[in-house]
Amino acid sequence: MAKKKIVTKRQFKRHKKVGKAPGTITYMGHRDATETKVTIIEYTDSFNKVHYPGDIEQIAAHKDTPTTSWVNIVGLSDVSFIEKVGSHFGLNPLILEDIVNTQQRPKIDEYEDYIFGAFKMLYVNENSELVSEHVAMVLMKNCVLVFQELDDDVFNGVRERISAKSGRIRTRDSDYLFFALLDSIIDNYFVVLENVSHKIEVLEEEVYENPNQEVAHRIQLLKKEVLKIRQWIYPVKELVGRLIDSESALISKDTKLFLRDALDHSYEINESLQIYREMAMSLMEMYMSNMSNKMNEVMKVLTIMASIFIPLTFIAGIYGMNFDHMPELHWEHGYYLVWGIMITLFIIMLIYFKKKHWL
Repeated sequence: MAKKKIVTKRQFKRHKKVGKAPGTITYMGHRDATETKVTIIEYTDSFNKVHYPGDIEQIAAHKDTPTTSWVNIVGLSDVSFIEKVGSHFGLNPLILEDIVNTQQRPKIDEYEDYIFGAFKMLYVNENSELVSEHVAMVLMKNCVLVFQELDDDVFNGVRERISAKSGRIRTRDSDYLFFALLDSIIDNYFVVLENVSHKIEVLEEEVYENPNQEVAHRIQLLKKEVLKIRQWIYPVKELVGRLIDSESALISKDTKLFLRDALDHSYEINESLQIYREMAMSLMEMYMSNMSNKMNEVMKVLTIMASIFIPLTFIAGIYGMNFDHMPELHWEHGYYLVWGIMITLFIIMLIYFKKKHWL
């Protein structure tokens, strides 16, 4: 009888795309039936307004406005709505496919009228747990489209700067807004790596003080987490470099200067990540080494105890034999003499082991 193949949740999601034509829009996430919310922040140097559009036409109206617009779309499971947005903004079906594919590897694609970027937004929740969120951004002449899975994000700093007219963001075009959002994602990687560093320090102390199965399990989870983080963060360095080298008219020379700063941060993040990856990999070796040392200490104590009791057992065994002709059995003080010899041997062996630093 053939074995029934077990399909995991992730495999099932991937199977949904098998056999379909390229450009077929299929939601590949685990947050089905999520309500789609749209917020638009429109601004100039002297103007700032937040919109909550009620229909697709109100959203599409911000494509060609003289102001700069940030169209933030939360919720990717409504494929028909994403298709309508893509149709009104002239997005390629392949782009729409990547927008709703939450397993998409970070990438940058350049088109004639827009630049598309897919990234992983990482942050730590209140329980110190890593949260990963798929984020897709489209840079156009006067607007930036942002597609994300959840309401929670790392863009509050950008919103505050726009609202308070802080910094240079209100005086710049949409390419600077695109950079500011990307920079927020990259900067938050530092927070994620700090959390990883803290976990490594805690596990190092526990490995030395109390290595056990629970610690080993947490080390394995940390290793998997670091590998996932590396998979999501490592490509960003290359993508920022592509934006700097881009000949698209959508990215100005001034913005490329700021992108170079983001590139430096990406290099620093990747170097730190490589260090943490090696430290996480070495934690299990440390754990196995400490467990081995702990076992050696136990075996050492048992060996010393056995070594002490071997001669005592030998003496006790001799006088435990039932032969009739054993002269010592008839000594008046033989019992006390044997005890004295055994105690003396015990003390001598303890002193010897102490001098050898075996105790």
